[in-house]
Parts: sequence; structure tokens; C-alpha cells
Amino acid sequence: MRLDRRALLAGLPAAAFAPAAFGQTAAKVAVIGGGFGGATAARTLKRIAPELDVTLIEANAEYLACPFSNLVLGGLRDMAGQRFAYAGPARDGVHLVQARAEAVDAAAKTITLADGAALSYDRLILSPGVDIRWGALAGYDEAAAEPMPHAWKAGPQTALLRRQLNAMADGGLVVMTAPRAPYRCPPGPYERASLIAHYLKTEKPASKLLILDAKDDFSKKPLFLQAWSELYPDTLEWRGASADGRVSRVDPQTMTIETDFEAFQADVANIIPPQKASAIAERAGVADATGWCPIDAVSFESTLQPGVHVIGDATIAAPMPKSAFSANLQGKICAIQVARLLADLPAEPTLLANTCYSFVAPDAAVSVSGVYANGAGAFAEIPGAGGVSPLIPEPGGRAEEAAQARDWYAAITAEAFG
Repeated sequence: MRLDRRALLAGLPAAAFAPAAFGQTAAKVAVIGGGFGGATAARTLKRIAPELDVTLIEANAEYLACPFSNLVLGGLRDMAGQRFAYAGPARDGVHLVQARAEAVDAAAKTITLADGAALSYDRLILSPGVDIRWGALAGYDEAAAEPMPHAWKAGPQTALLRRQLNAMADGGLVVMTAPRAPYRCPPGPYERASLIAHYLKTEKPASKLLILDAKDDFSKKPLFLQAWSELYPDTLEWRGASADGRVSRVDPQTMTIETDFEAFQADVANIIPPQKASAIAERAGVADATGWCPIDAVSFESTLQPGVHVIGDATIAAPMPKSAFSANLQGKICAIQVARLLADLPAEPTLLANTCYSFVAPDAAVSVSGVYANGAGAFAEIPGAGGVSPLIPEPGGRAEEAAQARDWYAAITAEAFG
């Protein structure tokens, strides 16, 4: 089923989109994190309630997008296409503060920045993204990410892994590890594997890629397995948990990856480790013992700290996945709910959706989509409302989805940053 993006907010009452519905208030809303969720939330707030004082706090002058970064690793895209400045939010009247948020006092409604400055707010939206759980995999600490990059945050790690792949001699072994869920972008490791396999097949055909996976099932598995069998049968091998794919430890000095029964010495190792909500979420008191952030499904308000809303990858929002599409839509809806709450209007249930595109080759992609309701106090998938790419596509179907993926990327980056 192909989703109509214009229909994604159909579950909200029409009045929710009218600025007049929120009344006149000069309340302060702070947004921490300038990714697809935070930048979109800040822009949406200023557009639907221009009288609000909206501040976007982001440590970096530009955003490095994770979607499409696997194409960079496959040698199919330049890193410059992943870089986005914040001209759009500034043009909409959002105040930009380039600083790292170090602490949040939810009781006092203040944010402390790295330079010691403090900002006050009436409502806070946190879009903090993810951090790596250093040490959760034995042997994989922050120093290990240099010889064994994770590249799960776009930027220097992406460039490092790309250099390692380029430098590897033909006939080398690339080992990739995939963690248990939850983690950012569920199908991301398998898209990455596809594009690295394409690079090896075309540029270093004697080389191999081995995927060691901590689970037996993953997003779009039948579609990926079919693509690998057809396109990369002599290049790519996937081992799930039941086939001794679960990694027990790594040794970055010897480039060794160990499972329960076997050890592999890699020429290039891409270790995708367990993750959690970014550190500011913990310091703000909105992350629980799981490392992720429980929220009210309707308003996105933290269940641990009143007045603080959390969106994007950091949230506990299953079955809605941790994806850029999810973060972007959550940013829009959270902004509407925050504006309603500031105008003494109740948050209202709505529908949410997600579509994830994954490239399996330079001009071939597959997708999965879902639609979710939040009216019962939790996120719930609506049966039959989503879908996946057909296992046997129409002629040109995979190429059409690759074009749709590129259109989606252009649209979402424009909405957040352009």
C-alpha cells in the first residue's frame, strides 16, 4: 500500500491546523536537537503559532543526515549531499542557539548550556537522537570505534569506514555486526550490507562481506534475502542468531570478532553496537532503565517529567520504528499538541505513519510502511493499513521505488532544513 503523505495528519481535527485555534500567547518553547524531529518541530510551531517564542538548541552548525549515508559508503554519493544548514528554521523566525545543552531542570524549567548560560522555557521538546552503549559489547569502547567504526552517526565515522573499504585489498573480508532491537533505523544494517556488497562485487570482486546478526528476524528480511540471492550470491553471507551470528566480543587490536563458537579476523569491521537515547535525555530525567524515553502516545509528553516532550529515535514508541520519517512526522504532531496545550486546549489523538525505503542496489529499492493510532494511550499499528514491496515486483518496480526514495529524501530535508 502506498501512503499519501498529505493524508498522514488526517486524524487531527481541522481546527488544530489553524493558528487562531491557539489564541495569543508569548510562551517560550525550547527544542533541543536539530535533526529531522527537532528542526521540523521548531518550524511547525512557528508556522502554526507565530506568536510563540521558539528556540532551537543544536551544538552543530550543520546537520549530517543518516538517511542516504549508506550510499556514501557504497561509493555512490558524496558526503556533501548529507550536509544541511539551518537556513529554513531561521527564515521562519526560530531562534537558533549553537551550543550543547548540558542539563535540563524540569522542575525549574531551565536548560543549562555548555558555556554555563541558562535558558528558560514553558514547554520543552527533546529530539536528542541516540548514543552508543559503549562497553555493552565486550571489547567495544569508544577507542575501538577508530579501527572498527560503527558509522551509525553520519559524519566522520562514515568517512572513516568509506576510507577503510577503499583501502582494503581485493580478496579481503568485511565483517558487519547487527545488534538486537531496538536501535536507530531497523533496516539500516541490511541496506548498508547491500550497498557495500555492490561496491565489493563491482570494484573488489574477490572480497567477501559477512553479516553477524544478534537476531534471526529483521525488517524486510524476505526482500533483502531475495535481493542478496539474486545480486550478491558470491559476495554476501548473512548469519542470524540461531546460526551462531550473535557476537560475544571484539578485539580491535587484532581485528577479531568472536561468536560463541567461532572467531573471524576482518580486514574491515563495521560494528553496529547496542544503542540508547542520547545523554541529554538521561540528564533531563526522561530516560528510564531501558535507556529509552517513555512518552504519552498522544502528546509525546514524557511520562517521567511533566512539561518535557520527547520525539524521534530516543522514544519508546513501538511499533512505530526509529526512523527519519517517524521523527519528522512526530515533530509535526508534537508541535501541534504543544501549541494546543499552551492554549489550554487538550491534546487530541491522531494517526501516524512511517515509510522506510532501503536501497538494495544503486537504482533499486524496497520499502515497508505502517499506519499507527495513539488514541488508546499507546501506539498501535492499524492492521492492513501498511504494507511492503512485493516479493516479485512489476517490471521497473524496484527502480521506481528508488526514485520515490530520492523524492522522499528531497522532501524531508526541505521540510526540516530548506
